Amino acid sequence: MALKSIACIDDLRRLAHRKVPREFMDYYESGSYSEATLRANRDDLEKIRINQRILAGASDRDLSQTVLGQPQPLPLALGPVGLTGMAYRDGEIAAARAAQKAGIPYTLSTLSICSIEDVAAAVQKPFWFQLYFMKDRGFIADLIARARAANCSALVLTADLQVLGQRHRDVHNGMTVPPRIRLQTIAHVLSKPAWVAGVLLGKRKSFGNVEGRIPGTEHLSSYMAWINSQFDQALSWKDVGWVRERWPGKLIIKGILDVEDAREAARVGADAIVVSNHGGRQLDGAPSSISMLPRIADAVAAETEILFDGGIRSGQDVFRALALGAKACLLGRAYLYGVCAAGEEGASKAIDLIASELDVTMALAGVRRIGDIGRSSLASGT
Repeated sequence: MALKSIACIDDLRRLAHRKVPREFMDYYESGSYSEATLRANRDDLEKIRINQRILAGASDRDLSQTVLGQPQPLPLALGPVGLTGMAYRDGEIAAARAAQKAGIPYTLSTLSICSIEDVAAAVQKPFWFQLYFMKDRGFIADLIARARAANCSALVLTADLQVLGQRHRDVHNGMTVPPRIRLQTIAHVLSKPAWVAGVLLGKRKSFGNVEGRIPGTEHLSSYMAWINSQFDQALSWKDVGWVRERWPGKLIIKGILDVEDAREAARVGADAIVVSNHGGRQLDGAPSSISMLPRIADAVAAETEILFDGGIRSGQDVFRALALGAKACLLGRAYLYGVCAAGEEGASKAIDLIASELDVTMALAGVRRIGDIGRSSLASGT
C-alpha cells in the first residue's frame, strides 16, 4: 500500500503492522491489564455527535491556534512516544522533522532512542521535552539542563508513572525486564528485513538520553532494568517545585484526570496541563480522557491552558476535544503509525490527514475559526 493510497489513520495502522515486527507493534498498541481504559478512550470519543450546520457561510476557514503563547497553523502537537526509534530508523528525528514541516510542536520522550542532542542537531525549530520523575535526581537534573541547552521550548512533566501498569501483551511477547528472547520473536524480526536494516543503520541502538551517563545501561535491556528500578512511589506535588526551580521555561504537566489535580497543577504554576490517562497504559479502569475533559476545562481553563491526549485518530476527534474545552490535542499512536509506515513522510501524512479531516468537519459544522468551536458545536445530549 503506497502512501498516495492512504485515506485515513487506520490505513496507516494497517501498513505499520506490515512493516514492523509484532512485538514492537504490540508494545505501541497495548494498554494495561484488561485494556478497558484503552478501549474507553476510543469508544467515548466516537459516541460524541457533532452538530451539523448548513448554509453557515463557513468559507475561508482558519485552523490556526496559539499554544503556550506561540502561534501555529494547527491545534496539534506530537506527543511523547517511547522507543519511536525502534519503529523506524531514527524515528524521533523523522517525527520531529514532520512536526517542524507542519509548524507544530514535537515532544521528545525521555524513553527515546535518539537523544536530545541528536534531535536538536536535526531540526531548526525548538521542540518540547517530556520528563519522567525518577529516584536518581542527579540524572533528572542533568536531563533538564540538557533540555535547556538544546533550547527546548517546553518541559512536559509526565506525572502518572509512579509505578508501571502491566501490559499483558508485553509479558506474552517477552518485552519484560529482563526481556525473554524466543524463537518466535526472532522469526518475527527476521520476517521484516527492511525494518531490521533500517534500525541497524540508525544513530543508536539503545536509549540515547542515558547512553554513557548511567553505568551499566549500554543496551536496551540494561536500561529497561534500570528505569524499572527508578519509579518513585513517594512522588508528591513538592517534587514539581523541585523541577520548577531548575526549569525557567514553559512547564506542562501531563497525566491529569482529576479536577483537584488540575487545580493543584494550576496552583504550582503549570503553564498548561494535558488531560490524559497515558493512552490507557497505566490505571486500567480509569475513565476515558474525553469523559473528564469538560469538567477539568470548566474548573481551570481560566488559569492554565488545557491540552488533550487520548485516542485521537481523526480530525473529527480533534473537533470533539476542542468543543469540550481543549486548546490543542496531542497525537500519539496516530502519528506513530505514520512513522512505522514511512518515517518522516508517514508522520507528515498522519498530520495532513487529521488536518484535512478537521477542516472538512469545521465546514460541515458551520465553523470558520478554531476559537468558534464550543459546546454548541456538539449535538444536544452528547
